[in-house]
Amino acid sequence: MMYKRLVEETRGGWVECEHWGAICAVDASGSILHAIGDMDRPTFLRSAGKPLQAIPVVKSGVLEHYGYGDRELALMMSSHRGEDMHMQTIDGMMTASGLVQDTLVCHPSYPLHESSRHDWIREGGKPERRFHNCSGKHFGVLAWCKQEGYELETYTHPTHPAQIQITEAVLEMAGVSPDVIGVGTDGCGFPVYALPLPAIAAAYLKLGNPALISDEETRQAVTRINQAMTSYPLLVGGTGRLDSILMEDDNIAAKGGFKGIFGFALKEEQLGFAVKIADGSDEECAYVIAELLRQIGYKHAATIQRLEEAFPTIIKNDQGLIVGERHTVFKL
Repeated sequence: MMYKRLVEETRGGWVECEHWGAICAVDASGSILHAIGDMDRPTFLRSAGKPLQAIPVVKSGVLEHYGYGDRELALMMSSHRGEDMHMQTIDGMMTASGLVQDTLVCHPSYPLHESSRHDWIREGGKPERRFHNCSGKHFGVLAWCKQEGYELETYTHPTHPAQIQITEAVLEMAGVSPDVIGVGTDGCGFPVYALPLPAIAAAYLKLGNPALISDEETRQAVTRINQAMTSYPLLVGGTGRLDSILMEDDNIAAKGGFKGIFGFALKEEQLGFAVKIADGSDEECAYVIAELLRQIGYKHAATIQRLEEAFPTIIKNDQGLIVGERHTVFKL
């Protein structure tokens, strides 16, 4: 099966854009409940893999070693926007661990959050590595490496002990063998994994429902990760970000990644979902997920309403006139 048409955008009553992709939902048994599009094609997790990459960090005891709490753990899973709440937490992580931002392989960046970026530039600030939206993940792994005595300079190499353990954690959560996983290099310099959508959905099912994990140590780590995401959704994403808005509902664990990948779990329903927009566009994930929740009859209507308010389907031009609309065109 190929990708399927998920969203169309109209202008003046004519279809201007089509966004194709795939959707997978799995239930507590791991069975595929809903499938639209290609279920075999490997899809890079990008930042949607961060909660999985955090598992061995939590297992290592580094949170206790450096006095990190749920705020710091949430930042380790974040694609942060450089808002004050993010940077205060990042700076605290650096101080507690004794790490400096020059240790990061991340490229120097300005804050992605618009007003935070403007404020920083007005103050004469320059791009810094700590502003990179993946810096929380990197500082978490570096703190773990420092605690264990692992080499810091090569912490992103696929053969580094930390990366080997991260790969094992991803495989465990996805329930696949090593021959299924593909490996590339993410934008931030970390290894990034490609998995079929059912494996991503299965990983998110366990992320939202740690009781389904058989290994006790992994179950405890994922429980802690789940708690941090639920407690600090704005630290995981940021103001107006899809994953943060979804996790205002504490029944949802969610994380998006660049190039149109998104994973989330409904905890009480014990369902895991993975969405991929084929052209790599990110904003369509919001419309797809809102429609997914509507079609399955999700009981928290306020969550769907928040999505509709944050991601309106109408399209306006530069003068604020309504000139088009976005429609989802799939059926589960």
